[in-house]
Amino acid sequence: MEVLLSFIIINLHLLLLLVLPPFTYTSVSADSSSSSSSGLQNDTMCDYYGFCGANGNCDLTNPKYCECLDGFTPKDPTAYGSSDSRSGCVKNKAWNCSTDVFVRHSLLHEPNGTYSMFGGDQDCKAKCSSDCSCIAYAIIASGGGGCKLWSGNLFDVRFVNGRGQDLYIRTPASDQGKKDGGGGNQGRNEGLVVGIVVGSTIIVICGMIVASCHFLRKRTQSKEFGRARINEMVSHNTHTNNEQKEDLGLPLFDLARIAVATSNFSPDNKLGEGGFGPVYKGILDDGRQIAVKRLSSSSGQGLNEFKTEIKLIAKLQHRNLVKLLGCCIQEKEKMLIYEYMPNRSLDYFIFDQMQENVLDWPKRFNIVHGIARGLLYLHQDSRLRIIHRDLKASNVLLDSKLDPKISDFGLAKTFGGDQSNANTNRVVGTFGYMAPEYAVNGQFSVKSDVFSFGILLLEIISGKRNKKFYYANNDDSLYGHAWELWKQGRSLELVDETLKDSWNLSEVQRCIHIGLLCAQQYPHDRPTMSSVVLMLGSEFDLPKPEIPTFFIVEPFDASSSSTGKNDLSITDMEAR
Repeated sequence: MEVLLSFIIINLHLLLLLVLPPFTYTSVSADSSSSSSSGLQNDTMCDYYGFCGANGNCDLTNPKYCECLDGFTPKDPTAYGSSDSRSGCVKNKAWNCSTDVFVRHSLLHEPNGTYSMFGGDQDCKAKCSSDCSCIAYAIIASGGGGCKLWSGNLFDVRFVNGRGQDLYIRTPASDQGKKDGGGGNQGRNEGLVVGIVVGSTIIVICGMIVASCHFLRKRTQSKEFGRARINEMVSHNTHTNNEQKEDLGLPLFDLARIAVATSNFSPDNKLGEGGFGPVYKGILDDGRQIAVKRLSSSSGQGLNEFKTEIKLIAKLQHRNLVKLLGCCIQEKEKMLIYEYMPNRSLDYFIFDQMQENVLDWPKRFNIVHGIARGLLYLHQDSRLRIIHRDLKASNVLLDSKLDPKISDFGLAKTFGGDQSNANTNRVVGTFGYMAPEYAVNGQFSVKSDVFSFGILLLEIISGKRNKKFYYANNDDSLYGHAWELWKQGRSLELVDETLKDSWNLSEVQRCIHIGLLCAQQYPHDRPTMSSVVLMLGSEFDLPKPEIPTFFIVEPFDASSSSTGKNDLSITDMEAR
């Protein structure tokens, strides 16, 4: 038995020596200028992100290392594959969504790029073919099946000896005659394929001899059981991960791609930072400008808000809501990818003496209208009734035309059906914008957002922040001051001095009146956002606001708090 076993092992060792050399990359001949200019080791070049650029294939058996995928041609033909291949490849002819075909390739390394995942029993080819932006697809074999669809460009594609998961790449019908598979390496690898077939046949025969030995059969059974158990666990984990990604309903961006777009999250690209974490400006490889919201590891309230924002805003479509392009969940990073707003946030203009002249009264009145329409959509016209809970000047972004877009849905709550209010034991938001019933009792509703809108409206008119709320006989707060001026018939004294050359008196007075109505103490006294939109665009008489009797203070005395945070006796206060 031992002699037979030794004989088999020796022969297997000799067979492996015969078969393995073609697969061992101990030395690869290459253009010396390419190697020296890149400063990379030959056997690790393909490990560097974007080494062959967009839609390029990195192959260590190719003397030039890089070549374009089928249907693509070098963007810079003189440099590609020699001195510098990072410029990548572009389509050699326009696609025709109705006639394009998909060429199968067997890949070793799954490409990077923007992709979406769909679980269950899917017709992946039909799904990709129906979406003209879909450049490639792969069929998920484990975890219940499904599809993975790429859009935009493909990065870090590596074809090695026909092994790995199949990738189907969109190709014009006129190129259909090209080979089905290895990206230009078929002729070069024919000898290797023959060697694989012969070697595999010999190994199978030897395996049959080994299987005849009872001792080896028992060991093989044990190993096979262990492998089956591992595969079962991997399949279960893959299925779970796919379900988690599928539930997001958004394109997923690779971490390496976002790092390149933001210059590795350079401080020079940092746009700001909030309770969620820092926000960076970036430029994708396809030229799109983006804003990357990166979850801070020290953020105590970031993870839940991250999930909430993805699920909510991914389904919202309105011109006055910021557009979420996708997200990144990779390694320990969690990021949201938004459309970039070149004019930053509203607070940058109305509270800055150097910038406040940019927004004259017509522009501010247009911003007020846009915010009101965005809130109306959230409260009434979207599929679910959504309470923002953190509406403030810094969460209103301005696009290139200075049109407003409401952002930051991390604290938002949804209502279904006819539900109109709810309670919470965890009060979160920003001091000065929180409605009194929410700050004191934890009760929130659509009228909570109406209150925040009223405060924001007074800030837009006055150019001053609403810092604190006190008793009505102390008008240190912006709201208290506005109410006293309105009561005395002097409401125009509230208006920012920079607006007096461009204001419309009736519009200004009406907006002050609406702001006071929205910020009343009791929710049932406040108008709905549909009424607010109607009031902003009409001239009918408005009801009188009630005298304010509430108070909200900031910050509370830390000595009265057992946690050292801003606390009330019955709720946790978490400022943003």
